[in-house]
Amino acid sequence: MEKRHPEYQYLDLCKDVLENGADKELFFNDVILEEYKKKGENPPTIRSVFGRQIRFDLVDGFPLLTTKKTFWRGIVSELQWFLSGSSNIKPLLGMNNHIWDEWAWKMYHMWALEHSPEEDMEQEAFIQKLTELPDNDPFVQKWGDLITIYGRMWRRWPAKDGREIDQLQWVIDGLKKKPDRKSYVVSAWNPDFIYEMASEGQKSQVPPFCHTMFQFQVANGKLNLGLYQRSADLFLGVPFNIASYALLLLMVSQVTKIPPGEFVHTFGDVHLYSNHFDQVKEQLKREPFPFPTVTLNPDITDINGFTAEDIMLENYKAHPSLKAEIANIGGFDDKKKT
Repeated sequence: MEKRHPEYQYLDLCKDVLENGADKELFFNDVILEEYKKKGENPPTIRSVFGRQIRFDLVDGFPLLTTKKTFWRGIVSELQWFLSGSSNIKPLLGMNNHIWDEWAWKMYHMWALEHSPEEDMEQEAFIQKLTELPDNDPFVQKWGDLITIYGRMWRRWPAKDGREIDQLQWVIDGLKKKPDRKSYVVSAWNPDFIYEMASEGQKSQVPPFCHTMFQFQVANGKLNLGLYQRSADLFLGVPFNIASYALLLLMVSQVTKIPPGEFVHTFGDVHLYSNHFDQVKEQLKREPFPFPTVTLNPDITDINGFTAEDIMLENYKAHPSLKAEIANIGGFDDKKKT
């Protein structure tokens, strides 16, 4: 009997959400609601299920979804940014990656509306200014900084004694010395940076970390990676997340010299936005192509050494891309209620 294509796990999850999900409203702050009002649109809702899991054995190929073309260059450059430990989007702009633009602009826009309306600018002008200014410019350092972002927590977790803890390097060093330990966890969930719990100066418009934590485990001589994702945008975000963490698994596998095994993706709230339903239904009509392969430059032995040129995607055949608008939800409201 022919083995079922692993991508059907993702497609089945899309069906599950459409058919069994609960419809819920979303939180949008006043700035975002005003943007929808200007466009004459109602903000989207979500349909979600809770507690699901999919898994990909990398022996079956690299899990870059094929039922719609996925933005590979964006996946690679975003992961490079995370691995650098930076919380500023300026390096991303240098790689022509604009995934996080809106979050930085929203922080500036909300500040300008309240404190200095004459300095306000549209997102395009704001990003252009960040792109053109040098890295050390005060405007870039202040307004390009998302404060709370995955790379910072992975590589520069702020300890109470003033240290910055490199969780990922600790995991890699441990896997080399004692691969059978069960404690190789990297956590991004830091309450000191999340909404009302955050310390002064650490509050951010970026939502609490969706990819809450991940764990490496070795079994039967292979390295496995498990991700717990508390909130998952199934249509736009999850294809990125699958490929990003599968690539991270390959990288850590190479630098620890432990062959890659499975990427296991566990979800809390996994959802589809109401304005993505039509695109998902179109995607469900498509049959997957064979997964591509990803090869890494074998000379790289340090997790900090990978460049885009060291990561080669081969034999990627995919259906045409399906466009959909991202919903910029959440945001911290620091105004005192009376």
